[in-house]
Amino acid sequence: MSNSMYFLLAIAALIVGYIVYGTFVAKVFGADPNRPTPAKTMADGVDYVEMSPWKVWLVQLLNIAGVGPVFGPILGALYGPSVLLWIVIGTIFAGAVHDYMSGMLSLRYGGCNVPEVVGHTLGNVAKQFMRVFAVVLLVLVGVVFVAAPAGLLAKLSSSSWGMPGMTVTIWVAIIFAYYFLATIMPIDKIIGRFYPIFGALLIIMAVGMSIAMFTNGCDFYNSVNWGDWSTQHPKKLPIFPLVFITIACGALSGFHSTQSPLMSRCLSNEKYGREVFYGGMVAEGFIGLVWATVGMTFYHGPDALAAALKAGPGNVVFESSLALMGTFGGVLAVLGVVALPVTSGDTAFRAARLTLAEWFNFPQKEIPKRLLLAVPLFAVGIILNNVDFNIIWRYFGFANQALATVMLFSGAAWLAQRNRFHWICTVPATFMTAVCVSFICQAGIGFGLDPITSNYIGVAAAVVCFVAFMLCGRKPLAGAEQQA
Repeated sequence: MSNSMYFLLAIAALIVGYIVYGTFVAKVFGADPNRPTPAKTMADGVDYVEMSPWKVWLVQLLNIAGVGPVFGPILGALYGPSVLLWIVIGTIFAGAVHDYMSGMLSLRYGGCNVPEVVGHTLGNVAKQFMRVFAVVLLVLVGVVFVAAPAGLLAKLSSSSWGMPGMTVTIWVAIIFAYYFLATIMPIDKIIGRFYPIFGALLIIMAVGMSIAMFTNGCDFYNSVNWGDWSTQHPKKLPIFPLVFITIACGALSGFHSTQSPLMSRCLSNEKYGREVFYGGMVAEGFIGLVWATVGMTFYHGPDALAAALKAGPGNVVFESSLALMGTFGGVLAVLGVVALPVTSGDTAFRAARLTLAEWFNFPQKEIPKRLLLAVPLFAVGIILNNVDFNIIWRYFGFANQALATVMLFSGAAWLAQRNRFHWICTVPATFMTAVCVSFICQAGIGFGLDPITSNYIGVAAAVVCFVAFMLCGRKPLAGAEQQA
């Protein structure tokens, strides 16, 4: 079977998964179209603003789709065709479920952020931990999503538009300035108004690159062994757990649970939850498939891809986009990729502001109060921007998947406490526990153990967490809000 057929089958699987499993997940949750949403009951003109379903879906997609569904799958392409399996299966059974549960639980609890959601389901200790963890992760995300688009824009402006004066430093300053405005302004003034333009670039990028692969012959280099599902990484790095950490946002991402509450405050009806939250993740899975396939087909095998990656994943995006789509189409494709991190970085800082406001019970309707939280957050972000990007990315990757695991267990607890089919969250949460523990045990940023020992420890940790959940996590918490 050719790689073009694998690509088409993977897209078909995502569509079927959205229709069949997405409907099942919404039914298990119990979406109620007659239940008033926070956008109606808590409208404040700043963060709680009712928007049309199509706009909420588009903003949600742009919020969650940073560089992860582009850079992650490109890096994952080094491992071979197995990445397509993880993108499809991970999206349908883990990532989209995670996004749906985080968005709908936030909606049920008045649009609250992930730490408060976790507090309602897993208890106060978990809530306090998640407050710190979420703010740290969001600031890291904001920093990561400054460096990546700034580098692409600097390269694109100097090579395509003859603007050698537009250095990375200048683009960093411009992006930070935009992030600051988007963080403090009402959500419908900048984010709700300009995201449709960014969305058009995103769609052009994904669809355009897909068409370009076929018009240029999707099997043009076809040096990937599509019948070999073992690792094809040049350094023979193991698929487990590395692929599941490397490809985060294209299959499962805890960062999304920090973004879904932003849109839960704008949703007019619970019946739109499936298309906005579950459907948004499926769309991101499609983006991940596009770039994983580009990574495997544009270069002459994993070794050539690895050589191109020495200049960073942005180099692969730049080279492949201009080669496959020409100068004009390539520029639009690169701008589409730039739109992804830019439209996630601004909402990352916004979510960090709201998480702190919720933590300290600090109203945010007035601009001066928003500034009191936003200014320190951006000061920290600017300082961290001077840290090596690769170091920040490694910590982000692990923290991202760890947060996803906690959120899945939180969703599992909410369902189990209401005698609903909690396995839709419990199974992926247990699996990701093994992934995260195995990774931190063997990673250079962790304990540096050998892979076999690390995997045994990871599996053991997953079993312990599963047993603990079955014994304790299904019991309603004393004083918890059960009406949600």
